[in-house]
Amino acid sequence: MRVKVYYICTILLMLSLSAPAVFAQDAQSDNLVGWWLFDSEKDEMGNWDDIALHGAELKDGQLIVDTDKWAHALEYTGPDITEKTLMTWVSLDDLASPAGSALTLDKVTVDQFNAMVYAEREPNQWMSGSSHFRRTDDFPNAVNEKKEGEMVYLAFTYEDKGGTYKITGYRNGASLGSYEKGEIKEWPAGDAEAIWGYRHTNGLTGPGNLSAHIEESRIYAVALTEDEVKSMEIGTLSVDAKGKLATKWAKLKTR
Repeated sequence: MRVKVYYICTILLMLSLSAPAVFAQDAQSDNLVGWWLFDSEKDEMGNWDDIALHGAELKDGQLIVDTDKWAHALEYTGPDITEKTLMTWVSLDDLASPAGSALTLDKVTVDQFNAMVYAEREPNQWMSGSSHFRRTDDFPNAVNEKKEGEMVYLAFTYEDKGGTYKITGYRNGASLGSYEKGEIKEWPAGDAEAIWGYRHTNGLTGPGNLSAHIEESRIYAVALTEDEVKSMEIGTLSVDAKGKLATKWAKLKTR
């Protein structure tokens, strides 16, 4: 009898240790408005039109962008976005690739964007790019990328602090620091696009280039907390038949 109790207690302990990390993947799932696994052109949430490829390529569950090879998703139909989190998993193919984005939220009708930009102001560093740098500063604890082909998990959060954005960067779950800059803006349904490769666009042209493989991207219409950012793992979310999020015990994709 004691042996059975011991084994039951051991199993319960193991589940209690593993469950928080798994179930944390559902953090703010109601506010996940864009989610791309790059197994196809589709947004798993159904809020965006299929990705349009402009020289970029979908291959083996990754989006591959390069010089003048980019992609975007238009026709956003989800809730209006003010506070937000941009999240992506990306590996650089060229450390010298200048001023492109691993994920941009852009307004179609006017020059208004926030982007996960590489090496625009400082070489080898990620920053939060924005129109005319209105919401841009260098992260206090920015990291210099030193290795091509290394998958890096990035998350930038944009929190409303009394009408001004507090912008915090994270790399592999570690904080890059925060700053407050720029008035709160809105990206409404019918006037937003997600971009990969170019920093932003004007029609089918735009500045910046990124040479990279992008594994997964997400846009949340909320500023995630540090604990929520740290809880995320690649490929651990699934969508059920009704479009609601469910968590799987195993990752959807293995590389």
